[in-house]
Amino acid sequence: MLSVAIPVLFAVFVWWFSTGLILLLDGLPRKTFRWSLVISTALAATAFGALVHTAGNTTPADAYCAFTCALLVWGWHELAFLTGWITGPRKTATPPGAGTWTRFVHAIQAILWHEIAIISVGIAIIAVTWGEPNQVGTWTYLVLWTMRASAKLNLFLGVRNLSEEFLPEHLKYLVSFFRRRAMNLLFPISVTVPTIIAGLMVQEALLPSTAPAMHVGLLLVATMLGMAVIEHWMMVLPLPVAALWRWALRSREPGEPRDPPPLLVPPPDNNLLHAR
Repeated sequence: MLSVAIPVLFAVFVWWFSTGLILLLDGLPRKTFRWSLVISTALAATAFGALVHTAGNTTPADAYCAFTCALLVWGWHELAFLTGWITGPRKTATPPGAGTWTRFVHAIQAILWHEIAIISVGIAIIAVTWGEPNQVGTWTYLVLWTMRASAKLNLFLGVRNLSEEFLPEHLKYLVSFFRRRAMNLLFPISVTVPTIIAGLMVQEALLPSTAPAMHVGLLLVATMLGMAVIEHWMMVLPLPVAALWRWALRSREPGEPRDPPPLLVPPPDNNLLHAR
């Protein structure tokens, strides 16, 4: 039982704590961003080197290490984006009443450099671990990448909870690219496919013939995938999502507005039921 509980609890804790830490750092005064990014960059570079080192090793410790290192690299992307360091060429809201295609183009422009950085680092991780027995780091990064892309698309198409409180003031213009709906057609696919994949990974991990390192790695990645699915459900269920990281959101500067300016509130969509 411990062989299952430890990887699962480790992944859940790291997911929760790393998310909160990024929100906490992003909520500090902007004069602290430079040091946060310097430290995060150093950690990400070290983590990338550790991914190279652990790729050829097949012990449970190496699986934990690769998983953690992939999260450190991913955390650098998140912090760089939320601090406004790497976003995109567009830094203004889309005009009110803009059509879907225009809004989509503007949304891409707003996150273009961020997405290019994610893809570039992802290609680098795949390259340095290609053909090696320990793929936990690569799997973890790909899960984070694909599920975050899915979350962005769902926000664009429309969900109930936009979680505006997680956006710092200098990124409030991003809310103009979101839509508030009870549901969109992509959402069922976004939760069903990864849930099936996570279930298959757990099934493989629990086979008696699965090696210890593979057992740990599969459970770590499957749990992270499961957390991403839960994050998706948080977008449509009436849950107080911010309560999970209230300790981190307290670092927001005094007086910083938590709600987007009125002109940036996405209009409701009359084609689907509104969230109540």
